[in-house]
Amino acid sequence: MDAADRIKAAIRDVPDFPEPGVVFKDITPVLSAPELFRDAIDLFAERHTGSGIDKIVGIDARGFIFAAALSDRLGIGFIPVRKMGKLPCETYEQSYDLEYGSATLTMHKDAVRDGERVLLIDDLLATGGTASASATLLETAGAELHEIDFLVELTYLGGRHKLSGYSIYAPIRY
Repeated sequence: MDAADRIKAAIRDVPDFPEPGVVFKDITPVLSAPELFRDAIDLFAERHTGSGIDKIVGIDARGFIFAAALSDRLGIGFIPVRKMGKLPCETYEQSYDLEYGSATLTMHKDAVRDGERVLLIDDLLATGGTASASATLLETAGAELHEIDFLVELTYLGGRHKLSGYSIYAPIRY
């Protein structure tokens, strides 16, 4: 069994969370097993070692886990994309629609320099709204978006379509 299969086997389904009819893909068993978490970081590291990326951007909140560990592994900087009101300095803001309402993501204006190559990471690709808003933030800041990576992709929700034009990587797909 390869690393992606081992990780997929550990992800558990939680029915009716966060609301009835939704089957939540829970990655916490992967995070709590050191060998599986290492496998997950290895999947990303093997893909990006020597790729010339300057920084790794993690999406609030579970994207931070993978992005920070990968940043450490590759020896490059980490940038958080946060929910509105969480960053203390001057920020770029990008609002986007959710199923019931809207949300706003922010990033410090001094987080990237024009032309820096960045990798964007989150734990899971569902509808693509959060990743799309994050990509817009990075482009507004002048970054070159190398790729958008997710540990898991829920293909049946069509999020990849919302991110057309970007290179997408997700080793685990449902």
